Amino acid sequence: MTDKNKNLMIRLISGLTLLPGVLYLLYLGGWWAAGLLGFAAGACAWEYISITLKGFTPVAWLTVVAAAAMPILPIAMPLQAASMISGATGLVLFAGWAWHLLRGPLPEAPVRTAHLLMAFIYGHGGLTALAALRLVPDFGLMWVVSALVITWGNDTMAYFAGRLFGKHKLYPEVSPNKTWEGFAGGFVGAIGFLFIQRAFFFPTMTVIDCFVLGILGSLLGPAGDLCESMLKRAYQVKDSGVIIPGHGGMLDRIDALIFNAPMVFLYVQFVRPALG
Repeated sequence: MTDKNKNLMIRLISGLTLLPGVLYLLYLGGWWAAGLLGFAAGACAWEYISITLKGFTPVAWLTVVAAAAMPILPIAMPLQAASMISGATGLVLFAGWAWHLLRGPLPEAPVRTAHLLMAFIYGHGGLTALAALRLVPDFGLMWVVSALVITWGNDTMAYFAGRLFGKHKLYPEVSPNKTWEGFAGGFVGAIGFLFIQRAFFFPTMTVIDCFVLGILGSLLGPAGDLCESMLKRAYQVKDSGVIIPGHGGMLDRIDALIFNAPMVFLYVQFVRPALG
């Protein structure tokens, strides 16, 4: 067996092993789902800091803990969640500036503090939106599944379409393997998989929901993927981490979901009610 086939086998086994547990915790909801998403948020923040700052100070660990706490807030303090997130953002910003003011290096303080703030926002933003989406009355779980379906449908169909038909590079400076043919396949996959969800599991979802979420997800998901690739290329790393065997880091696995989850939350909370 070649190394490439071994890696594919490891990816498959890892995915099949972890996926049922992830879906089960999301199904349980409550503290179980919040804990899962909090762990993922902390891992994302940790990986971002590892890539950009190359080391951990006490304020970096504070940033990781703060990011991990954010997806738990919607269930722990639903009425105060927004103000607590705002306060935590200010805390990370103040702590970053204060640490470098006291300990240096002073010339690097603005950039390093900005990276801490980005680690906090990038780490928790999408996952906190997913945690809040899980709490939507009646159909919260199904909307969470929709965010996953958009992301996985887009990613899966983009992969196969790119392998079978890919000729024209999408953005070779950032991700050499992505093609416009793969992008088109992902576009079809995001919408098509939503229609499958609607037909078998979620009849309350409308045709408009499928098209709007699928179109937006087919744009935002690849954008999230490219942004994470851009980050890794800028710092010359292959994977964001090693937490998931065969897949790399948490950011490698959920980079598209981080962009799609807030979109689904905003659509469900504000756009869908306006459409009637």
